[in-house]
Amino acid sequence: MTTTDRVQSEFAERHMHTILARLAGPSAVPRVDQVDAVHAVLQPASRVLVVQATGWGKSAVYWAATHAIRSTGAGPTLVVSPLLALMRDQVSAAERAGLKAATVNSTNIDDWDEVFQQLDADAIDVLLVSPERLGNPRFAARLGALLARVGLIVIDEAHCISDWGFDFRPDYQRLARALLSTPTASVLATTATANERVTLDIGKQLGANTVTFRGTLARTSLTLSVVPGLSPLQRYAWIADALEQLPGSGIVYVLTVSEAERLTAFLRSCGHGVDAYSGQTDADMRLKVEDRLRHNQVKAVVATSALGMGYDKPDLGFCVHVGSPSTPVAYYQQVGRAGRAVAHAEGVLLPSDADERIWEYFATASIPDPQTAAKVLQSLGGDERSLIEIEADTGVRRGRLEALLKILAVEGVVDKDGSAWRATGVPYEHDTAKWTALAQVRQQEAGIMRQYAQGAGCLMAYLQTALDDPSPAPCGRCSVCTGHLPFPGLAPSQEKLIAARNFLRGMDVDIEPRKRWPSGVGRKGAIRGFDLGRAVAFADDPGWVAELQALRLAPGDMPPDLLAGALATLGRWAKTWPARPVCVVPLPAPDMTANRVLAEHIARKGRLPLHDVFSWRGESAPDNTASTPVVSHLESAISLASGADLPAGPVLLVASTVRTRWAATVAAALLREQGASQVLVLALHLQP
Repeated sequence: MTTTDRVQSEFAERHMHTILARLAGPSAVPRVDQVDAVHAVLQPASRVLVVQATGWGKSAVYWAATHAIRSTGAGPTLVVSPLLALMRDQVSAAERAGLKAATVNSTNIDDWDEVFQQLDADAIDVLLVSPERLGNPRFAARLGALLARVGLIVIDEAHCISDWGFDFRPDYQRLARALLSTPTASVLATTATANERVTLDIGKQLGANTVTFRGTLARTSLTLSVVPGLSPLQRYAWIADALEQLPGSGIVYVLTVSEAERLTAFLRSCGHGVDAYSGQTDADMRLKVEDRLRHNQVKAVVATSALGMGYDKPDLGFCVHVGSPSTPVAYYQQVGRAGRAVAHAEGVLLPSDADERIWEYFATASIPDPQTAAKVLQSLGGDERSLIEIEADTGVRRGRLEALLKILAVEGVVDKDGSAWRATGVPYEHDTAKWTALAQVRQQEAGIMRQYAQGAGCLMAYLQTALDDPSPAPCGRCSVCTGHLPFPGLAPSQEKLIAARNFLRGMDVDIEPRKRWPSGVGRKGAIRGFDLGRAVAFADDPGWVAELQALRLAPGDMPPDLLAGALATLGRWAKTWPARPVCVVPLPAPDMTANRVLAEHIARKGRLPLHDVFSWRGESAPDNTASTPVVSHLESAISLASGADLPAGPVLLVASTVRTRWAATVAAALLREQGASQVLVLALHLQP
C-alpha cells in the first residue's frame, strides 16, 4: 500500500468509526469491507456496488462517506430510495449520524421550496428522493444544477434498476440512468438481494470500473422453517396459535391486499393486536403502523410486499409468510427483515397450492407484449392522451397498461406531461431475446421456490445458493436440518380452526357499483344500475375453498353450505335495506344454470316471485381486457324479454359468480329502464 493509499484508508476509517459511534455506540467496530467500501467511494468519480445481507450496515457506509466528503467542502449526497417508509427511516438515521437530511417526495410537495433553498445555501448534507421525481417538472428543472454540485450519489435497493431484479421498477431505472451520467460525483449502489445475474447487470449499468463488495448472505440469528400441507383455513388458525408464542413482534406477509385485510380482521377477533399494511394504506396510516410496530405496540403487522425494503426495526422477532413469494430473492429480502439485532428470530413459510396463480400474474405483468405496444403507440399517434383514453381505445387493462407505459418511457418511446401521455417519435424495438430470457428466469425462480417449499435441503443454504452466495453451507438450525417445526407444528388447534371458519363465513363482502360508463359504448355518463351488492366469498376465500372448488367443477350442483351462506348473507344484509325486494331475477350469462339454481333457491326460501326475464346471445364477454370492449359486447349479448312484467319495487339480481361487475351493471341498467326502483346484487363468489 502506498503512502497515499494508507492516508486515504485512515481517513475513511476515521469517519467510519465516527459514524458507527453515533449510530451504535462508542464500542462499535466496522465490519469486514465497510472501511474498504468507504475508501473506494472516496476515490474521484468512483463506481461502487455493495451487496451485503440486511443488517450488515450498508447505510453506515454511505453516511460515513458523506461525512468524509462534506468534511472536505464537497457537495451533498443524493440518495435515491424506492419507498417512502425507507426514506423516513433514512432521514432519521442520517440525523442520528450527525448529518442534516431532507427529502423530496410525493407526500411533502409543500416543503420542496424550503428544501431547495436549503440546498442552495449548502445547509443540507443528504437529500433523499423517490424515483418518480424525475417525471416532475419542478424537480427535473433542478436536476442538472444539483448533479453539478453533489459529491456522492447513492442508489439504494439497487436491484430495482435491473430488469432481472425481483422488484424491477422502470421509474427507478430511468432515474438511475440520468444520475449515472454525471462525470464528477461518485456513485454507490447498495442492495441485500442480488444474485450473480443482477449483480453483473447493476455493475454494467454503473460502468466498467465498478468495484464490487459482496459478502455472505447467511443469517446466523434467523431460524427458517417450512410448514407444508396446511389448508387455507388451517393457515389462518396456525397464525392465530403461533402469535401466542412467537418471540417479540414481527411481520406476517401475505400476497394480496384482500388477504391482508381479511387475516387482520380474523386475528383481531382472536384478541391479537395486529395492523394491516398494503399499497392501499394511506401515507399517514402507514407511518402510524410502522411506528406502532417499531415500538412493539402491536404483536404483528399483516402486510403485502409494500412493507419491506429498508424498514428499520433491528429487533424484529419473526417473519411469517402466508403464501410464498415467487422468487427466492424476494423471499430473502422479506424474511431478512427479522433477526438483525436479536440472538434468535423465526422465519416461517406456510406455502399454498394457490400461490402459483398469483406468481403467474406478476411474472407476466412486467414483460411487454410487442403487439400491445404497437396498439398503444397507434392509439397515441401524434396526440396527447390520458391513461383512461388509451385504455378505452386499446382494450388493455389498466394495470398492464400502466406497466407497459413505464417500460416504454424508460426506452424513450413515450413521455408523460402531467396526466397525459404522448409518443416521442422514437420507434419501439422489442428485445425478444431479453424478454424471453427474463420469462425463463421467472419460471426458474418459481421452480426454486417450489423446491424450497418442499424442503429440498437446508433452507438457509438453499437461499444462499439461489442468490449465488459465494459460501453456502448448511445452517444446522432450520426445520430441514433439525426436523423441528415451530409451534403449533402441523396441527393448529381445533378451537382456532372453528373460530377461523365461523369468522370467515360471517364476513360481508361488498360489491361496489360501477360509477360511469366507459367511452365508446351505447350508454353515456353516470350509471343508473345496481345500488348495492354483497357476495358470500371473495377471491380464494379460506372459509369457502372446498365449496368454491365444487362450484367451479359442477356449476349446476350447488353446494348446500354455499346456499346456506347466501341466505345468511341476505339475512345480515336485509337489516340495512330501505325496502324488501319484490322479486328475484337470475343474472344473464352464457350458461345460466348456476344462476337459475341460486335464484330458485332464494325465491323459494324468501317466498318471493322468480322472474327469469333475461337472455344471452352469442359468446362470453372478452376477458382480461379494458372496460369498453367488455361493455360493448354485453350491450349486444344481454337482452330483457320484451314482455317482462316486473312488479314495482326493488329487484334482487343474483349470480353464482361476479368478476368485472359489468354484466351485473348492464343487466341492472335494463331493469331500471324497465321500472325497477332499485336493484340489489347478490353473488356467491366475487372474483378479483
